Amino acid sequence: MMRIVYIFIMIMLSGIVTSELSTANGEQKNNNYNVPQWAKKVVWYQIFPERFRNGDPANDPEVQDIKGSWPHDWTSPWEVHPWTSDWYKLQPYEKKNGKNIWFNIQRRRYGGDLQGVIDKLDYLQELGIGAIYFNPVFESPSSHKYDGATYHHIDPNFGPDLEGDRELINQEIPHDPSTWVWTEADKLMLKLIGLLHDRGIKVIFDGVFNHMGLNSWAFKDVKEKQQHSIYKDWFSIKSWENSDKKTKFDYQGWFGFRELPELREDKNGIVEGPKKYIFDITKRWMDPNGDGKTNDGIDGWRLDVAFCVSHKFWKDWRKHVKSINADAYLTAEVIDHISVLKPYLQGDEFDAVMNYNFAFTCAEYFFNEKDKINTSQFDKKLRRLREAFPDEVTYTMQNLFGSHDANRIGSHIVNRDLANYRNWGRYHGISKGDNPKCKTRKPTTNELQLQKLFAIFQMTYVGAPMIYCGDEVGMWGANDPCCRKPMIWSDLKYEDEVYFPDQSEKEKSDRVEVNQDLFAHFQKLIRIRNQYQALQLGDFKPLLVDDQNGIYSFSRCYEGQYIIVILNNGDIVQTVQLEETDGRFYDLLNEDVFLVDENNLTVNVKAKWGRILLREEKLE
Repeated sequence: MMRIVYIFIMIMLSGIVTSELSTANGEQKNNNYNVPQWAKKVVWYQIFPERFRNGDPANDPEVQDIKGSWPHDWTSPWEVHPWTSDWYKLQPYEKKNGKNIWFNIQRRRYGGDLQGVIDKLDYLQELGIGAIYFNPVFESPSSHKYDGATYHHIDPNFGPDLEGDRELINQEIPHDPSTWVWTEADKLMLKLIGLLHDRGIKVIFDGVFNHMGLNSWAFKDVKEKQQHSIYKDWFSIKSWENSDKKTKFDYQGWFGFRELPELREDKNGIVEGPKKYIFDITKRWMDPNGDGKTNDGIDGWRLDVAFCVSHKFWKDWRKHVKSINADAYLTAEVIDHISVLKPYLQGDEFDAVMNYNFAFTCAEYFFNEKDKINTSQFDKKLRRLREAFPDEVTYTMQNLFGSHDANRIGSHIVNRDLANYRNWGRYHGISKGDNPKCKTRKPTTNELQLQKLFAIFQMTYVGAPMIYCGDEVGMWGANDPCCRKPMIWSDLKYEDEVYFPDQSEKEKSDRVEVNQDLFAHFQKLIRIRNQYQALQLGDFKPLLVDDQNGIYSFSRCYEGQYIIVILNNGDIVQTVQLEETDGRFYDLLNEDVFLVDENNLTVNVKAKWGRILLREEKLE
C-alpha cells in the first residue's frame, strides 16, 4: 500500500494531538553519548530517487515492473509519465482506464534513477549539502519502495542493466549471503557513494525493517508453500490455506495493509530469520568489501516507522552497526511527544530522530495565523526541546520542515490555517490535494518570503538542517502523493500547471520553473552555516524575546567565534537594540557592518527577515 496513509495512522495511534510538548526541564543531562560528530556539522538533503532525475532512460520501468504495488492495475494502458507534464493533468494513456487522478498518480513512474543523481553531483555540491538521506533504493515495485522485495539489492530500474541484474538475482539463495552477487545497479550505487565521499558528502539509506512487500522472495515462498516454506516463521501468519479446516491464508499487514506483510517479532524483537537477514544486509551496505574499511559503504541509516519495531531489536542492531563503523549515524522516524521519543534516544538505540517537533514549533511561530504563538512561547517550546535530550542528541537532530510524508513547505504556507501542523493526524488528511479546501496553487512572493525567514532560522539554530529535495527551488505540492512531484531542473522546460485535481482548469496557470532567487537564498545560508562552526557547534543563548514586535534574537558562540542572529517575524521594519560591550559586527546575510556604540548594538531589520551578525573584532 502506498505510504499515502502511513503517517496519518501512525500518529493517530501514537497520539500526537496536543498543543504542549512534555518537558524534561531541570533534568540532569547525560553527555556520555556516542554520536558521530560529523552529524552535527552537515546540512542534510533528502532525495526521493524515483522523482529526482532520469539520467538513463534505457532503464525506465515497464508496466510489469509495477506489479505487486498499489493500486494493482498492470493491465490498463501504461507508459512512463512525462517528467515535465502538468501534475494534475491526466495523460491520454491514463484517461483510457476511466479512473480519477488519485488512482492514476499511484500508477505513475517517472524514471528517476542513480545516474540522475550522479549527473547532478555538481548541483548538490554547489548547493553546499553535506549529507544525503536516500528514501528506499532497494528492489521494489512501487514508486516509494517502502514495500521491499529485497534489502540486499538496489532496484534494477535504478541501474544500467535491468535484465542482466534480474538474471543474477534469480541465481541466488536469497537468505544466504555467500550466494549474493553485486548487480550492475548495486555497483552503480557503490560508485555513487564513492563519488559523494570524494566530495565530502555523507550517505545514509532508508531502512524499512518492520515489513517487506508482496514481491519479497521470502513472502512469495510462504504464500506458495504455506507452512512448508523455510520462511514460514518470518512473517506474522494468522492462518494457513486448509480446505479441510476451511481456512484461508491470512497474515498481518502493517496496520492491516495487505501490501506490507509484517516481519514477526517475539519477546526478543524481530525473530531470528529476518533478524539475521537484516544484520547481513547492514554489513553488506556499510562494508561492501568486507575488509573492515567502511569508506566505500554508507555512513548510516534512517529507520522507517521505528516505533513499530521493539526496543530490544534496535538495541541489538545498534551494537551491530557501531561494531562495523563506530562513526555511523542512526536516525529514526518517530513522530511523537518528547516522553515517547526519550527511550529511543538514551544512547543505546538511535543518535537522533527526524525532528518534526522542531517543524511543528516553527509552523506555529512563522506561518500560523489563527493558531499563531508569540515569541515567548516560541522560545519556551524551543528550550523544552533542547533541554529534553543530552546536548549530543540535540546537536545531531535532523531539523526539517517538509518531507515525502508532508506537504511541501510552500504549500504548507499557502494552506497554513487549514489545521495546526502539530495535530499531525488531522493535518495529514486535511492537507491533501483531494480536499477541496486545500489550495494547490503556486505560493506567492509574499508567501515565499515566509519560507525564506524560516530558512534563516533553520540554518542558524541548534541541530542539523534538513532540506527535502526541491524545496530550495520553490517546488510546491499538497500532502502525499503531491509532495512527490518530479524535481524541477533549470535545463528542462515544464508545462504550466493548468489543471485542478478534478480536471477543471485554472483561470490563471502556474508557471513551473526553478526559483533562482530562492535557490540563491538557500545556497548563501548553507554556505554561511558550513563556514562558521559557531552555527554548527556553538552554544545557544536567547538575547531578545520581544512579543510586541515579533523579534527573536539569539547568539551562537564557539571557541571565540561569536554570532548574533536577529529575526523579525513582524510586518514592519524594526529597530533592534542589544546590549554588547564592544565590537564590530558584519552581517553575513545582508553584508552590512555595525559598530557597538555606548554598549549598544543597534540594528534595523526588515519585516519577515533577519540578520546574521558575526563579531569580527573587539574594539580597544
